[in-house]
Amino acid sequence: MNRPVLSSLGRNIQKLRLAKGLSLSQLAQNAGLAKSNLSRIEQGNGNPTFETIWRLAIQLEVPFGDLVASEEPLFGENGVQVRLIGQGDDNPRVDVYWMSCAPNTVKQSEPHLAGTTETLTLISGRLLAGENDDRRDLEIGKAHTFAADTPHCYQTYETWATLMMVITYPKQDVSV
Repeated sequence: MNRPVLSSLGRNIQKLRLAKGLSLSQLAQNAGLAKSNLSRIEQGNGNPTFETIWRLAIQLEVPFGDLVASEEPLFGENGVQVRLIGQGDDNPRVDVYWMSCAPNTVKQSEPHLAGTTETLTLISGRLLAGENDDRRDLEIGKAHTFAADTPHCYQTYETWATLMMVITYPKQDVSV
């Protein structure tokens, strides 16, 4: 894990541990860790495995995501915020974003490269999204894929909407 992720993980664990009234020794013992290892993790050092993080989440009685949640700022404008999560370097190229939309937001998006698609998975809230002439109400946990090489739109209702957006670009001809 990189340094910012480790620092964020450590702060999250310490905050949750203190909120539960647990000492460093208590949490370490409950999770089957050495106190010195837990101390290093809370300080943003060490290299915890996924299994270690899962054990800590179980002992703190929180979802795994609460421990690994990043404090990095989102990029945004006009009620829409996005964070790049990852980029593939395969062919076709795939980018993954975390997206959050403020209540009562309408975001028009220009067409992307020919052949590009978007797949949206709603995490929370309500969202109407898709090609301008075929927008759909998304269901939490369900994926909706549409052509992103035409004008498309995201529209929220009275609450925030949070979603995962996967953009798949067209396969490139690599023959020369």
